[in-house]
Amino acid sequence: MMRKNYYRKLAFMVTVLTILFAYQKYTSRDKEPFPEVTFITSKTLSENLSDFDPNILNREQWQKLGFSEKQTATILKYKEILGGKFTSKEQLKKCYAISEQKFDELASFIMLPEMTERGKFSEFNKTNKKELTIKGKFNPDQYTVQDWLTMGFSERQAEAIIKYRNYLGGSFVSKEKFRACFIISPENYSKLASYLLLPEKTPENFKNFSKNNAVATKIRYHAFDPNQLDLEGWKTLGFSEKQSITIIRYRDKNLRGSFKSLEDLQKCFVISPEKFQEMKPYIKLQEKQQEKTDFSKTDLNAITFRQLTEFGLDERSAGSIIGFRKKLGGFMNKQQILTTYNIDKDLVQKLISIAPLNNSDVPKYSLTDAPEEWLKNHPYFKYSADKIIFYRISNPDDKKIWKLLKLKPEYEERMRLYIK
Repeated sequence: MMRKNYYRKLAFMVTVLTILFAYQKYTSRDKEPFPEVTFITSKTLSENLSDFDPNILNREQWQKLGFSEKQTATILKYKEILGGKFTSKEQLKKCYAISEQKFDELASFIMLPEMTERGKFSEFNKTNKKELTIKGKFNPDQYTVQDWLTMGFSERQAEAIIKYRNYLGGSFVSKEKFRACFIISPENYSKLASYLLLPEKTPENFKNFSKNNAVATKIRYHAFDPNQLDLEGWKTLGFSEKQSITIIRYRDKNLRGSFKSLEDLQKCFVISPEKFQEMKPYIKLQEKQQEKTDFSKTDLNAITFRQLTEFGLDERSAGSIIGFRKKLGGFMNKQQILTTYNIDKDLVQKLISIAPLNNSDVPKYSLTDAPEEWLKNHPYFKYSADKIIFYRISNPDDKKIWKLLKLKPEYEERMRLYIK
């Protein structure tokens, strides 16, 4: 009995000691870091993007990229002020309607050079070194390009000032608005300010200002097709030469050659709502008869955006194919087209079974003589470009470079399509 009690006490002591030891170990150990929480998010917009040229996007396409209607209008007006074309990513980034975060999201898909060619638009950003000649007080709303040239501005600066005025609705409205013109440097504004025949501040009813100050001219309208009008035709309707050029550029570039509806015409920012209502009863849009494309004779390396949409592809698919082809320098075989992102593969398969492919004009190089820029921009070579450039310095032999690259067979196979 005593032995039995002894073992019971011993077992009890062991249990107590075990519990105390475990408790001490638990309370004395360092706090473990809380596991990192990863939130599951929906697919970002960039996952659904393909390469695009911002110069050919219309309002709907900008909005599909995530911009509001107001932001889209600002982007398109900014493009018109620049002369109707973005020349680099650097230039597009300066548009205040595109946030830094949004630009970073889109940057890798934008089909533009990183920087504007040196000196190409430098005139817009530098202070005019030529001394301005100011003869007296003047109304800048009445100044032509030649007037600004006579004053001392360059031709490009003068044209940009006029574009900015047209953007405002044909009038600078106030000194405040005139000063906001990015061509007018602070130094030049201080010289001009006292001579400007403009109010100091922008009126509260600025939106209606151009309407209230417009010069009333009686236009004899007649039935017209806006797709048939040339520069002189638009001028006879009461538009200035600059406004007429803008309308034609909007039709030919933004709308790819034709107004499809009255709404298309109404959206052109140089046509005021009042002017549109005046013209509306006389607008006769006729469907443009286009010859149907014979796709059995249409080269896939020359097929146009319009022809792709004519075949039945939507704008996204057509744009993706044109963009991918441009980056490659041309397709070497039809199967490459099927690897394009964001396309209707069934419809594209039907197209490539009908249309021929001529690859005789596609640029091809050896690894030793391929231009660095070509290597770094070509979709198949850009990830190996730095290695190729490094290896060929000491190994100017294609066979040795291929061995040193140690590429996966499928990667090497597609790269060799563009090697002569």
